[in-house]
Amino acid sequence: MFDALAERIGQHFAAISDVTPDSRDVRRDVEQVIAALDDGRLRVAEWETGGDVVVHEWVKQAILLLFRVRGMDTMEVGPFEFADKLDLKHEYALAGVRVVPGGIARRGSYLAPGVIMMPSFVNIGAWVGPGTMVDTWATVGSCAQIGSNVHLAGGVGIGGVLEPPNAKPVIIEDDAFIGSRCMITEGARVGRGAVVGSGVILNPSIPVIDAETGEEVSRGYIPPYCVAVGASRRREYPGGEYFLPCVLIVSRLSDGQRHDKAQLNAVLRDNGVAT
Repeated sequence: MFDALAERIGQHFAAISDVTPDSRDVRRDVEQVIAALDDGRLRVAEWETGGDVVVHEWVKQAILLLFRVRGMDTMEVGPFEFADKLDLKHEYALAGVRVVPGGIARRGSYLAPGVIMMPSFVNIGAWVGPGTMVDTWATVGSCAQIGSNVHLAGGVGIGGVLEPPNAKPVIIEDDAFIGSRCMITEGARVGRGAVVGSGVILNPSIPVIDAETGEEVSRGYIPPYCVAVGASRRREYPGGEYFLPCVLIVSRLSDGQRHDKAQLNAVLRDNGVAT
């Protein structure tokens, strides 16, 4: 469906240094991509059943080209003024999305029906699935992929990535809970139904360790239906002994547990962590 458009975007991107706001053909093609991102016909990346992440590089290239074909513009929204190159989303009610005053999403992000945005921010290229809550002061960075029925609690930072075009974005799979002030960045991933305690930092260099065995399970990936909390582990260096951050899997959930907030809170409290 988008094969011809993808080919043209690739050609435009190969000559990106020559692209200006006067490049009408480039702008026409780029705006088609942004419109398709905005209404959910396209997405920057998606995860397959086997767990592989597929990144559509040409879509990210179109976003990067957008910044070349757009000039600065002043926008007034009620009493607020913005100076930017990108438009904001609109027609939330028609899309079945609830946005509390102070919630901002850029055009070219997708918010599925049932999404709730408290005062928060969703950047271009991001995908937010149905029934997901983006809580107060949470940020969904560029191209991040957030599944359905996810809760991003207050102050969560989901990192964004545009360059290089083949870089994997952050992925939060369906039914996950991300606790307050967590930072999930640089293409890290949280599996389906996982619960992440408050304050966890997760990126591809952070080891994820099984508390029962002490074994390192992965780096930058919390497996499905795990309860994970922030921790640290001791390392010896020539200059002394230091503690480096890690993520600790303290429990694995059954279907019933992951729907029982009282049980989840009890697991987290037992490990000295709040949601």
